[in-house]
Amino acid sequence: MKNYYINQLITGDEIQDFFLIKEISVKTGSNKKQYLDLRLGDSTGELFAKKWDISDEELEGLSRYRVGDIIKLKAQVTEWNNAHQLKISKIRFSGPEDNLDRNDYYKAAPENPNEMYEFILGRAKQIGDADFKAVAVRVLDDNKEKLLYYPAAARNHHAEYAGLLWHMKRMLMMAAKFCEVYTILEKDILACGVILHDIEKIREMNADENGVVTEYSFEGVLLGHLVQGAAAMRVIAAELGIPEEKAIMLEHMIISHHYEPEFGSPRRPMFPEAEILHYLDMVDSKMFDMEEALASAEPGGFSDRIRTLDNRQVYRRTW
Repeated sequence: MKNYYINQLITGDEIQDFFLIKEISVKTGSNKKQYLDLRLGDSTGELFAKKWDISDEELEGLSRYRVGDIIKLKAQVTEWNNAHQLKISKIRFSGPEDNLDRNDYYKAAPENPNEMYEFILGRAKQIGDADFKAVAVRVLDDNKEKLLYYPAAARNHHAEYAGLLWHMKRMLMMAAKFCEVYTILEKDILACGVILHDIEKIREMNADENGVVTEYSFEGVLLGHLVQGAAAMRVIAAELGIPEEKAIMLEHMIISHHYEPEFGSPRRPMFPEAEILHYLDMVDSKMFDMEEALASAEPGGFSDRIRTLDNRQVYRRTW
């Protein structure tokens, strides 16, 4: 049974509990001594942990730990950069005798993956334009198996079981409302763009069936999901006979949705639906981060500083 969830930790506590490894590496500090650097998770969030001054003898044993392992720690809760961090004194593997509940360790989207998938597929089948409908349905059919568990990121927004579906569904819901307000928007290409924009994250990252990213793929590191997405769209368009104008507009939506060159977009959005796609993506990612922050704050209090929100704290109202 888990005793200390990440969103309940208090600075100064001494804890003994289980956590999921999400990143692990051995580094060398300024004192020239090696230390173990981990990013840990459970169903309530993530935090960093360190095991300082590890010896060469310890290193051999610690090298057996991998991303995806659940480990038991004895540690002190400290603070670093205005966020909780664990200072580890002991570490071991979990075992069958610990009787752990997987739901305590793997963060998951709040809705059933199959139901989210059917919602998105249903929206794709409602697309009136035959070309955009064919592309959207094809992409969903081809990727169904992995979509049911894939996260939308290795960390930060929607880095959770079925997080990519959750991100896609909420963006589709917002897109429908945007089209009611901004009548210049063409709803079919926008819906198709939402379904396509992050789909190549499935090949950019390698994730296990619990939605934990173990590493970025070779192609993902060298190209990234924007370039991968545009390349995949070109292949699909050729196979389905999609007119060139429509195909290139969809490719543009994929490569421009990060907006800025420093975030991977070689072009900024150049038509309304591409512009709105970027903001739908941003709104959903920021609201996800706000929701996560509020879950760790007491009513009338503030969250830790959130790096993805420009290091802001988030206030949780009392009413």
